[in-house]
Amino acid sequence: MRPTRFMEFGHRPRKRFGQHFLNDQKVIQNILESVQPTIDDTLIEVGPGRGALTGKLLERFSKLWAIEIDRDLVSFLRKAFAKYQLNIVEDDVLRMDWHALLEKAGGKKIYMVANLPYNITGPFLFKLLDQAEFVDHAVLMLQREVAQRLVAVPGGKSYGRISVLLGVRTKVEQVLDVSRRAFTPQPRVDSSVLKLSFYDLPKFDITDYHIFNTVVKSAFGQRRKMLRNSLRGLIGKDIGRSLLLWEEISGIDFDRRPEQLEIEEFVCLGNALSSLREN
Repeated sequence: MRPTRFMEFGHRPRKRFGQHFLNDQKVIQNILESVQPTIDDTLIEVGPGRGALTGKLLERFSKLWAIEIDRDLVSFLRKAFAKYQLNIVEDDVLRMDWHALLEKAGGKKIYMVANLPYNITGPFLFKLLDQAEFVDHAVLMLQREVAQRLVAVPGGKSYGRISVLLGVRTKVEQVLDVSRRAFTPQPRVDSSVLKLSFYDLPKFDITDYHIFNTVVKSAFGQRRKMLRNSLRGLIGKDIGRSLLLWEEISGIDFDRRPEQLEIEEFVCLGNALSSLREN
């Protein structure tokens, strides 16, 4: 399927939307092969742009929802794919209610495909975590530096807050690396495609997810400092005694730095703090 010639609509890429359109057919085919929704999934493409991947998805799957913020692109996509079951939502993916869209589509879970603008990647990933109970899989095109953080393991420079938070909710796999030459206009950095498979429940038993998230955020907020220094702000009165008690309950050495901890050890820290606050 080849959509209507795009330039007939006189659209120019908009910097404020971070638009870089994928045009490499080999990359598109590799992404397509990694997309494997079940019959109960609602397939959603975020940022379809000029429809290069959209057309291929519609060839393989009978129904597709697309979220696009650029009204000119929405107009183009509606004309280009008028004969197909393409449901286009003109909205900001960061502000919209994903669960409401899922209910409207009639699916049980979201299977998401996205070529993310670099300027919304961070907020999008945290939105994805907030909506994790509604998501089955996500195949994401990301700036390579960000992708490296998502697949990072303890001990490395890329290992950080998002590595831990995603590791609790998802299995992250790298699909392929993508050169900046695969896009129009060409961005300044290379990209990678990752596939996130969401667990039905968090991988570890977390007593209070809000406390766990706060612990991880505080620890990596001062990643060069030892835990006893980066986490002391989470303790109320009698900081010295409370830190010792927290260290004892968690079984974690507070002389370590956050990048040295496994995900399960952050869970222990969060659960121990939850226990302290209950007493």
